Amino acid sequence: MRILVIEDEIGICDFLASGLEEEGFEVVVQNKGKGGLEYALNETIDLLLLDWLLPEINGLDICKVVRKSKPNIPIIFLTSKVTYQDTIEGLKAGAIDYVKKPFNFEELLQRIKNHLSLRMNEVQILGNIELNNSNREVYVNKEFVHLTQKEFDLLKYFIDNKNAICTRNKIIEEVWNIGFDYDTSIIDVYINSLRKKLKMNKDSNYIQTIRGIGYIAKD
Repeated sequence: MRILVIEDEIGICDFLASGLEEEGFEVVVQNKGKGGLEYALNETIDLLLLDWLLPEINGLDICKVVRKSKPNIPIIFLTSKVTYQDTIEGLKAGAIDYVKKPFNFEELLQRIKNHLSLRMNEVQILGNIELNNSNREVYVNKEFVHLTQKEFDLLKYFIDNKNAICTRNKIIEEVWNIGFDYDTSIIDVYINSLRKKLKMNKDSNYIQTIRGIGYIAKD
């Protein structure tokens, strides 16, 4: 998972990058507000660690813009602004958490893991596809894709069972709630529709056919 750190204190950046990378995260560091905001808006990130006092654009304004553009990304303020009013203002801007400097890395790490765990339950990923369970929306490369209710349910079933073989009979039983012999050719119709809407091709065919058996979803 990719964490974006927007922080102008180089020592803190190095400390965070080293510690988070040891925990298996991919870390991207931006030291100025403008570059950090551009990266947050245009690249895929899973969590944003954000300082308040930054060159060019302050963290509060960055938070507001990112929250509007990417409503599901966890944003954690990491800042020396420590008054009660600062905390309230940061949370109102869209931050999900507020950690005051100086901070304990283990505490920050646990907060990061907790927020990412919650997001994983809400937003599920398959390749370049994001499925949001809270609002039943689907995005491909951050672009909204309209799916019917049954298409959404079918995609969710594949993501829930990622890397496992999904037999045709099991799909009919779990997605269509049909527990008796039924013509499973309807699955093919929906699979074709999903692949088209989700812009799957030879290089991004995340739902693969297993002839005579069913399908398997892989990143």
